[in-house]
Amino acid sequence: MSFPRLLSPLQLRSIRLPNRMIMGSMHLGFESAPDAFPRLAHFYAERAKGGIGLIVTGGVAPNPEGSFGPDGTVLANESQLDGHRLITDMVHAEGGRIAMQILHCGRYGKHPDIVAPSAIRAPISSIVPREMTEADILGTIAQYGRTAALAAQAGYDGVEVMASEGYLINEFLALRTNKRTDRWGGDLDGRMRFLLDIVRSVRGGIGPDLLMSARLSMVDLVEDGLAADEVVTVAKALEAEGVDIINSGIGWHEARVPTIAHTVPQGAWSWATARVKAAVGIPVAASNRIKSPELAEALLERGEADLVSMARPLLADPAFAAKVRDGRAESINACIGCNQGCLDPIFSGASATCLVNPRAGREIRFKASPSLAVKSIAVVGGGPAGMSCALEAARRGHQVTLFEAADELGGQFTLARQVPGKEEYLATPRYYASELAAAGANIRLGHTATTAELKDFDQVVLAAGIRPRRLDLPGADLPLVASYDDILSGRRQGGERVAILGSGGVGFDVALALLGEHEPFYDAWGIDRSFATPGGLRPAATAPAPPRRITMMQRKTERPGGSLGKTTGWIHKATLQRRGVEMLSGVTYERIDPSGIHILFNNEARLVEVDTIVVCIGQEPRRDLLAELIANGKPVHLIGGAREAARLDALAAFEEGTRLGLAL
Repeated sequence: MSFPRLLSPLQLRSIRLPNRMIMGSMHLGFESAPDAFPRLAHFYAERAKGGIGLIVTGGVAPNPEGSFGPDGTVLANESQLDGHRLITDMVHAEGGRIAMQILHCGRYGKHPDIVAPSAIRAPISSIVPREMTEADILGTIAQYGRTAALAAQAGYDGVEVMASEGYLINEFLALRTNKRTDRWGGDLDGRMRFLLDIVRSVRGGIGPDLLMSARLSMVDLVEDGLAADEVVTVAKALEAEGVDIINSGIGWHEARVPTIAHTVPQGAWSWATARVKAAVGIPVAASNRIKSPELAEALLERGEADLVSMARPLLADPAFAAKVRDGRAESINACIGCNQGCLDPIFSGASATCLVNPRAGREIRFKASPSLAVKSIAVVGGGPAGMSCALEAARRGHQVTLFEAADELGGQFTLARQVPGKEEYLATPRYYASELAAAGANIRLGHTATTAELKDFDQVVLAAGIRPRRLDLPGADLPLVASYDDILSGRRQGGERVAILGSGGVGFDVALALLGEHEPFYDAWGIDRSFATPGGLRPAATAPAPPRRITMMQRKTERPGGSLGKTTGWIHKATLQRRGVEMLSGVTYERIDPSGIHILFNNEARLVEVDTIVVCIGQEPRRDLLAELIANGKPVHLIGGAREAARLDALAAFEEGTRLGLAL
């Protein structure tokens, strides 16, 4: 497939973009680390080398009040420029273009000195912000201009003004958070005064030649957010003030609507961007859940946007744009929307990376070099750990043979095909299969390795994964009992009444698989694409009757789903609750008989009558060959689930396999 629109250049003042692909702003979680600027410079330079049209940095605050907190950055004086110059120099050396985003967090800051247009606490924060005075407002506007001027001095090709996702400027725009009665509140003219004065200040700081983008919420997805005509009015005002690009933001961080998780349809928000594009003459960028060049090209062809902004797809594959340009789009390592490597760590105080590309954010430490001594290496197991280890080792010149007992690569990843919304996970094993073949690895599918055939290899990597832990309970061998891989592999279908033992990630996947296809996304989450009410919300549709009755239970007394991802767990819990799944905690399993499972719950005996019991109580490492290999004196490396099976952790498995492959 060709991509003529995606690859067409665009001139913005003195800056020429070679294509219509933007890397959207991302907070990476190491911005305040001692080695932050070298890490950031290598991170952005890798994406510039990969051909992306324009890079937008993570948010940089114009003053301390506007920073994220301990993990945020501020650019307020010339003494802070050296690190930024390192970034721009390295990006420009790779032929790239980079704009610095200026972001004031407002009431989303994680420190006690946060400010906002009105003293209203955010639902996702415990801190009540201080209401900004007139002097605060005027000072902040001036500080935006100062930071913009410093960005120009640092060599950035432009700046982006962050006015979406519920941060400070968005808080001024929306009646939800702006209750002021002075000239900075009231009608829309008053509420957007802060934004427009900032835009003027920023333009004064960067001068007439550098580009300016403004990231505007296309739809807020919160009550008392901007109305449809207000979004368009703000966009037109930005155009009149000389903004060069309007970049799309979708939803506030406090919105109870998923916007970028894998459960969100790809391209789900293009309708909101299209409304703004139709109203203005400057380029408009679509964003959120645009992960393939095919979809990006289609959006441009339909006239719904002029550019596409992709953040996480550039974590997964920094060479995304170059592969599109060079006719190698099929070799893109696709983002799977899992959030496990990027957003979840950020919200846990760690640094972002990528589950399918552990090098992301670690470009300095994860450097591959050709092997000085070529070895013959056997990798036993083609799951995440085995695939990633085999690929890195083969790329470095080792002679690699990968043994996989199943008929396809992927290990536990292949079970995702049964979970609605996770179908795109299968793109990862397809990518690894293609790259392993290109690197010269010998892949032996449907083959269970034996110690006899491993004896002639220089080194053996055991990455055989896990097996489901068996249930030790009277009646556990009855026909109504199934393991989770029976259900997720499609070997068993489950009856009309199902009990799921275990409420971790696997248990939730089983429940979602048994419920079948998701109901229509916009209906389930109450999203009004007609935008008839401010914020773009409407009551959710009545949930369809579930195809079976499901009861989830766990021995732990904590709420079910406590171990799920921070940014996706609430989505899965809300979905199951909406579909009528019963969830029990603090359960004691007594016995199983043909009628179901007998339990103690709230100190009362109870029979849960079911047709199928699905066991999701954990995993055990698969180490069948280990003892004999060690006895034979063979060097063995144990990685992934075969090393640690306490819980399924693809993020750790990919990283562990990558590290070993780079070290062999």
